[in-house]
Amino acid sequence: MDIEKITTFCFSPTGTSRKNLLAVLSGLKEMECQHVDVTYDNPSQMKTLKGEDLAIFSVPVYGGHVPPVALQRLDKVRGEVTPAILLVTYGNRDYEKALNQLEDFVRERGFIPVAAAAMIGEHSYSNAQNPIAVGRPDAADLASAQEFGAKLWEEKLSGCVDSPREISTRQMPKVKTPWQNMLRFVWFVLGYQRQQKKNPVKIYPFAPADQCTHCGNCVGLCPTQAIAVGKEEVTDPARCIRCCACVKGCPSGVRTFDSPFAAPLSKNFQMRRELLYIY
Repeated sequence: MDIEKITTFCFSPTGTSRKNLLAVLSGLKEMECQHVDVTYDNPSQMKTLKGEDLAIFSVPVYGGHVPPVALQRLDKVRGEVTPAILLVTYGNRDYEKALNQLEDFVRERGFIPVAAAAMIGEHSYSNAQNPIAVGRPDAADLASAQEFGAKLWEEKLSGCVDSPREISTRQMPKVKTPWQNMLRFVWFVLGYQRQQKKNPVKIYPFAPADQCTHCGNCVGLCPTQAIAVGKEEVTDPARCIRCCACVKGCPSGVRTFDSPFAAPLSKNFQMRRELLYIY
């Protein structure tokens, strides 16, 4: 089977999933490629890929899952036994069930996973006080992603007479964390959940009213329209997915998100994670 065209599908509020996708793509054979970015918009029509096409799906991991909004915006995509590469980008803790979830989603829509990878990106909650995988994907990450794409093409996709052999993300390598670190983090989560039951408090990104310049940059960066023009200092809690694109993209640096998870994530998941994959 000769692959005729590559179509990529990406949801990437802070740009890390997009960087990882493009790095993998650079390792594949150069050919006709169409990019579908669903970060801000839903596909207006049903989009169907042929069996001779290759699809690449790239999404972030939030709390061990694929963001529901990403799946909603990919809902109209269909394949005709179309081979697919699945990429998830996580913030140095664990990708957990995200790849399994993405695999089930694309299979239901006519795609056949032929490769998958769990990649690293700077955590959405990372800040100067609590750094979590700062600056990643870095040059080494992108080089590894490109190498993965090249090996995948050379060893599996190039010159394949029949359809490429499918894979199961249930066979993916697992993230390894020292048990002490995981125990400390789980202990924090359980304590936080007990506290929330007694006194529920939800925190969202915001900017101090006396510091916000109302430049409107955050309005354009928000993938769910949770920030309105003229009210840039506040965030609509009903729409916010805590991706922190507004925080990382604030030119004045005054938008913040003081997540209680930032400190324990930074403390317990400082070890450098590397690319994990299967094909």
